[in-house]
Amino acid sequence: MLAQAAPAPKPKLVVAIVVDQFRYDYLLRFRSEYKAGLARLLNEGAVYTNAHYRHAATVTAVGHSTVMSGATPSVSGIIANEWYDRESSQTVTSVSDADTRLVGGPYGATGSSPRRMLVSTVGDELKIADPNSKVIGISLKDRSAILPAGHRADGAYWYDPDTNGWVTSSYYRDELPAWVKAVNDSHPSRKLLGAEWRPLDGPESAKPFCTMVAGSDIRFCGGLEATPWGNELIEDLAERAIEAENLGGRGSVDLLAISFSSNDYVGHAVGPDDPAVRDISIRTDRLLGKLLDLIDRKVGAGNSLVVLTADHGVAPVPEVNIARKMPGGRLADGAAPQAVTEALTKRFGAGKWLLPASSSMLYFNLETVKAKAADRAEVERVAAEAVRALPHIARVYTRTELMTGQASQDEVARAVSVGFFERRSGDLYIVPDPYYLSEGTGTSHGTPYAYDTHVPLIFWGAGIEHVRPARRVAVNDIAPTLCEILGITEPSGAKGDVLTDALATQ
Repeated sequence: MLAQAAPAPKPKLVVAIVVDQFRYDYLLRFRSEYKAGLARLLNEGAVYTNAHYRHAATVTAVGHSTVMSGATPSVSGIIANEWYDRESSQTVTSVSDADTRLVGGPYGATGSSPRRMLVSTVGDELKIADPNSKVIGISLKDRSAILPAGHRADGAYWYDPDTNGWVTSSYYRDELPAWVKAVNDSHPSRKLLGAEWRPLDGPESAKPFCTMVAGSDIRFCGGLEATPWGNELIEDLAERAIEAENLGGRGSVDLLAISFSSNDYVGHAVGPDDPAVRDISIRTDRLLGKLLDLIDRKVGAGNSLVVLTADHGVAPVPEVNIARKMPGGRLADGAAPQAVTEALTKRFGAGKWLLPASSSMLYFNLETVKAKAADRAEVERVAAEAVRALPHIARVYTRTELMTGQASQDEVARAVSVGFFERRSGDLYIVPDPYYLSEGTGTSHGTPYAYDTHVPLIFWGAGIEHVRPARRVAVNDIAPTLCEILGITEPSGAKGDVLTDALATQ
């Protein structure tokens, strides 16, 4: 009888990396220019070439909540970056928390927390299994630092542009740790005053992508978040965290969640076909190489496990698509709310029919519905018909359809359905035609189409086989797979599968 293969040893440090707005095709288009971190992951890791998000609202908060929880918005409660909260009658963000204060930022500023996320993460389950494990999240954005790290994290740190420094929330601690204070005291952003972002492989005379000097004939970067220097700040703080917290060197498994945000800021401004996106992608490869080298030195080669993905993709700039004879365009600003207001006013009478909302999710003012003695189902029907009549609207789903399962069950409908959470979602969910945006400039994301859902998914390091599966998998599979490797309970809302073909045995 053959003996069963023993499981591979557990890693000492798990590093979960999200590159904000990094489409899968960036791995292909710029592959020959990746020589460092991405190259190492691609050459040695388990590379899933057909990984997608299951939900339709492909935005930062939802993606980051999915990566380490494995949950869909219908379970996690994280339905968007922000939404209208009927209980408090105000718009809230995915991590806003009036019961906390910002630590390290402007005096009296409100902090953030993971309390709106209703499920556990890999980090939460890791700390439940071993309270000595450390979990830390780092990003320029609060939601990107907080949501992957989870409820029980030892710390989450994000960048505050008002103070040009790293901050956290009283949810985690009452003051910044000494190593974060030391970074802030060095004022890293000051060295960037007047700096120019020049192409990596361009001549000295090449025109910069942007400059940190306003009023020149060169485009103003707008802030270091929209430059590769923002990612450099993130990588530097990640190194400081590994060293100062002795991550991976304390006898327990630790988890570091890192989100590189600058790719998203750049991508929104110029679109996926701009040379600046190629440039920052190559720079991201180099930063990841620097980070992996540091991890090998501090934790030891073969003692770490890295998973890399993105929170969403992005659409081409509509004008670029049109120039290459592809579909696309920009939707009229405020067309959907205006059409709904006009239709409901004509049917039921004038009133404030809508509450503050996004272009893809509309909320009815229930006080107006009540005051007009209007049937809510009829309000839904009239509003939905008005939006469906607009140009370049692919689908409109009503609250009733999503609650009762009446929506037609194709892939788009399923993506919208798993993004619906009864207590928080709106009354109408709008899906535009492919390549059509509501933004007036640049580009964006947030649809169930492949350019937004298809992202990298790579496992690399301890206990990982070098394979390249082409079958379709979900980002939701990351959390169950990590938990299988670590021998811990899956997060409470996980809806993914264990990717067994990535797992090595010895």
